[in-house]
Amino acid sequence: MENNMLDIKNLHIWYKTYRGYAKVVNGINFYVRRGEKVGLVGESGCGKTTTMKSILRVLDKDVAYLPNDGEIMFQGKNILKLSENEIQDIRRKKISMISQSPMAALNPVFKIGEQILDIIKYSGQYKSSSKKEMLDAARSAIKSVMISDPDRILNSYPYQLSGGMRQRICIAMSLITERDLLIADEPGTALDVTIQDQIYRLLDDLVKKKDCSLIMVTHSLGVARELVDRIYVMYAGDIVETCKARDLFINPLHPYTEGLLDCIPRLSGGGLSEGIYGYIPDYHNPTPGCRFYPRCKSAKDICANEKPPVIEIEEGHYVSCFKYANEKN
Repeated sequence: MENNMLDIKNLHIWYKTYRGYAKVVNGINFYVRRGEKVGLVGESGCGKTTTMKSILRVLDKDVAYLPNDGEIMFQGKNILKLSENEIQDIRRKKISMISQSPMAALNPVFKIGEQILDIIKYSGQYKSSSKKEMLDAARSAIKSVMISDPDRILNSYPYQLSGGMRQRICIAMSLITERDLLIADEPGTALDVTIQDQIYRLLDDLVKKKDCSLIMVTHSLGVARELVDRIYVMYAGDIVETCKARDLFINPLHPYTEGLLDCIPRLSGGGLSEGIYGYIPDYHNPTPGCRFYPRCKSAKDICANEKPPVIEIEEGHYVSCFKYANEKN
């Protein structure tokens, strides 16, 4: 679509391993409009973070391999075809990512203040500002993530902070300059629940005030329900269901989505869920058909050998499952 800020088309990503290629992302399609909040949910290891890193082109070139002509279109440009200088410009000014691993995102040999000031300097948004004004901006960003002593933090190394503090610093660094797209990869992983709620509200306010777009990667369906407009459900490298956030909870269609919702504890009780039977498939030798086939209670013979089509059941509600193949084309 022409009005999409981000449009991923038929993206495959494989990893080189000693056993051969691990086919982690299996031809996904994914789009985000300007000002839209989109959720990407699924269990650990299903390819969510790999997909997000491919948008910024920060996957290890020696390990990651794109086997086909898939596209990642951002504001009309194919990110996969850009020069190194062009992708650097996008990282500095257009797209920001909050990593779920703050120690991997922060340089351990530089103080927090040096790292934040570098972001401000190279963003190009504070060209005429003095160092004092840039420091004030850094302090303000740190305070915005509920840290009350910014001067001490600016003078600290990452190892001197707790995991939760480092995570909040990563969030502050992502919010300090205006971006068109913010990718939040499990931003509440190392935070206690009260801080999580404040951070999610902060992200929500940011999208509304600055008219930027948000991709929220999360395991929590509850977070997705409250924060995003649309949800993509991902399983083993495939997008299996897409719809408005409220519709996913009212009318889940894919057997995997139904299994995820059944796992949510309920205040009414009823005991613990048994979870979803089985495990994510071996990416080195996945089934040629639906990757959820070995765990699916509704599986048919065709599911083992053919990839299911994407079917629109109702406006804006898509599912990839043979269960609905005869209902609507």
